Amino acid sequence: MEEDKSITAYYGQRAHEYERIYFREIPDRRRQIDEEADRVRELTKDKTILELACGTGYWTQIASENAKSILTSDISAEMIAEARKKEYHCPVEFVLADLYRLPFPKHSFDLILLGFWFSHEPKSGYDRLFNTLSSLVRIGGQIWMIDNNPPAEGANVDSVGTDEGGNNLKKRQLSNGKEFVIIKNYFSPELLRSILSDAFTIERLNFGSYYWSVVLTPKTAKTQ
Repeated sequence: MEEDKSITAYYGQRAHEYERIYFREIPDRRRQIDEEADRVRELTKDKTILELACGTGYWTQIASENAKSILTSDISAEMIAEARKKEYHCPVEFVLADLYRLPFPKHSFDLILLGFWFSHEPKSGYDRLFNTLSSLVRIGGQIWMIDNNPPAEGANVDSVGTDEGGNNLKKRQLSNGKEFVIIKNYFSPELLRSILSDAFTIERLNFGSYYWSVVLTPKTAKTQ
C-alpha cells in the first residue's frame, strides 16, 4: 500500500467519500453534529461569512440557511467541486486558495468558519493561523471552529507516533486502499483554553465526547 504525507493530496483524493463522516449510524455522534448545526444556524444569521477549508460544503450549506452571503475557500479543487454540487440558500462564492495566501481585504467579514482543520495545523503554526484569522474578521466579529475527538474516528484509525514538532501522526486509508500519514492532534478543554486564550476571548466552548467547537473573538482586533 502506498503512503503519502501530503494532507492536500489526501483531501483531494478523499473528496468524493469525505462526507460519509457525517452520516455514520452512531446516535450520540449524530446528535452532537445536529446540535452544532443548530448553533451554526443561529451564529450565522444575517452575517457576511468567510469560510476557510470548506471541504465538501457541509457547513457551508447549513450556514447558508441564515447567512447574508458566504465567501468560501479551500486549497483542494476536488473538495470545491464536491461543494459546488449542493444547493445554497444565500449567495455563495467559491475560491480556490491556500489558507495562508488569501486574496481578501483585512477585516472584511462578520464571521469566519473553520471546520475540522485545527487538528491538522502543526503546533508550530498556531500563531500564524491565529494572526490570519484575526486579520480577516471585522473588529467585534467572531470565529467558529469545530473539530473531532478520537471516538469520532472509530477504532480502525492508527496513530503512528509523533513528528519532530510533537504533532500526533495518524494513518488514514481511502476506500481504494491508498494510505496517508497526516498530522492529527487532539485536545482537552483545558488544552484548548491554554492554546487559544492568549489570542482570543473564548465566547463559547462546547466539548462533547465526539466533537468540540469554539466561538472566539480576537483580542488583537478589539484594540486595532
